[in-house]
Amino acid sequence: MMGELLLQGGGVQLLVAFAGGSGKLEEQQPEEEEELCTTNSSSSSHWYFTKDQIDNNSPSRRDGIDLKKENYLRKSYCTFLQDLGMRLKEPQLTIATAIVFCHRFFLRQSHHKNDCHLIATVCMFLAGKVEDSPRPLQDVILMSYEIRFKKDPIAVQKIKQKHVFEAEKERVLLGEWLVLTTLGFDFNVHHPYKPLGATLRKLGMAKHPLAQVAWNFVNDGLRTSLCLQYKPHHVAAGAIFLATKFLKIKLTSEGDKLWWQEFEVTPRQLEDVSNQMLELYEQDKKGMSSRMSDPSSSTGPNTPKKGTASTDLPDVAGCPCPVLPPSQM
Repeated sequence: MMGELLLQGGGVQLLVAFAGGSGKLEEQQPEEEEELCTTNSSSSSHWYFTKDQIDNNSPSRRDGIDLKKENYLRKSYCTFLQDLGMRLKEPQLTIATAIVFCHRFFLRQSHHKNDCHLIATVCMFLAGKVEDSPRPLQDVILMSYEIRFKKDPIAVQKIKQKHVFEAEKERVLLGEWLVLTTLGFDFNVHHPYKPLGATLRKLGMAKHPLAQVAWNFVNDGLRTSLCLQYKPHHVAAGAIFLATKFLKIKLTSEGDKLWWQEFEVTPRQLEDVSNQMLELYEQDKKGMSSRMSDPSSSTGPNTPKKGTASTDLPDVAGCPCPVLPPSQM
């Protein structure tokens, strides 16, 4: 293994070459300022972009990775992080922070040049420290390796060899520096959980099934780029809106003020967030149908497991929407 770290004038260039490794890390400072590579800021506002910018101007797109492939890779590392976090017994808040870190990383870096599962492993390690639920690096590495090579028992056993573990540890530590510099050492992350819970309590719905359904929509929404487009309270509003449509219930309003106005969200924003969440389930449903119709597929349908972030709901993609404008609620 060989690695080279070069700091120049506040920029960073990290070149990592691995002999026989399963992934690679590579960052090179662009010659020109890229559209999605923003400057560092103490505010998290610089992490928000339009869906069009994210879909069409990402570093991966410039490296020839199409949108369908990038969406697949995004879901892949999100599923990986959910599994890794649960095995490490991390709280959902830490898992969500790790996913956001990963989304932000690939907003500025290309999938073509970086192993997404290695980056995800680093993000979980960092998120544990940021959210005050740190796990030993050794545990994170071992669990990550076990998940990544679960179909290869021989590879899983190799990580127990000292030289293999030390090589993997070096990769993770090099990756940590790359993630830190790519994020600009900005660990400021807010999630929809707090505004979601506060509003449900205010509406007297904290113990209602609506609360769990909305929570599940928020968790599954992490597999999209919504956290890069909308502020947390907008995502929370969309999750509640979608949950009301799924459960066919109508939330009460206070006087002339509708419930969704508590979130300072516009009808257009509410509809867009809800539709993007629905699109996720439609894509999953199509993927499941494709796997079930393919005799060579051994993965089977993507059935949500009880206790995971996925919803334990029947046919979510068949939610009784069209999503209506808030004025029709």
